Amino acid sequence: MSILLIEDDKGLAELLTEFLGMSGYNVTHCADGESGLAEALARSDIELVLLDVMLPGLNGLDVLKAIRQKSELPVLMLTARGDDLDKVLGLELGADDYLAKPFNDRELLARIRAIIRRTGDKAATDEPASLSKKSVIPIGDISIDVQKMVVTCQSQVLDLTGSEYALLKHLCLQPGELITKEELSEACLGRRLQAFDRSIDTHISNLRKKLTAANSQVDIKSQRGRGYGIFA
Repeated sequence: MSILLIEDDKGLAELLTEFLGMSGYNVTHCADGESGLAEALARSDIELVLLDVMLPGLNGLDVLKAIRQKSELPVLMLTARGDDLDKVLGLELGADDYLAKPFNDRELLARIRAIIRRTGDKAATDEPASLSKKSVIPIGDISIDVQKMVVTCQSQVLDLTGSEYALLKHLCLQPGELITKEELSEACLGRRLQAFDRSIDTHISNLRKKLTAANSQVDIKSQRGRGYGIFA
């Protein structure tokens, strides 16, 4: 698997390239936003982007925005610890996840594997057997093709990130039921929900906007502080 690392810290980039290489990944490094964006859009073999927020010239958020205008390539943002604004903006712009610096190498690897799992694995995971065998999941005017990982609304294909797809699928497997944010985080983001973590809320907000833009009648309802449910 090929990973594109866009990071201006040369020392950190060398460490990450070596660590990820030892973990079985091919890493291409770009030290600025402009070259990183060009590489992300030109290379068809790149399967995930590790994107630093603080970059010289074109910053990470601008790079992410430009990528999302043309691609649903999975993006993991690397942010400064405690910079919640960057985290929220990154998720709102379509990042699949974020990780605050300094981080543990093993945690980074776990986040990468979780993103890969939910964006590229077409096999069943931990769903009940009767549900995991479904090739198409219908709810209201939405249809999820599980094998192709494609979501359509009234015959219109929805452009969803891997995280948005995973959340929608998980909600649609239990229509009309409240699913806690803890369950959604572990099942769809591959990690336990942390205090003050707004990742699920932001991904759901983006998903709602895309459903509204498609004139879908499906509604994702929330119970404050607890979780979400989907209704047709």
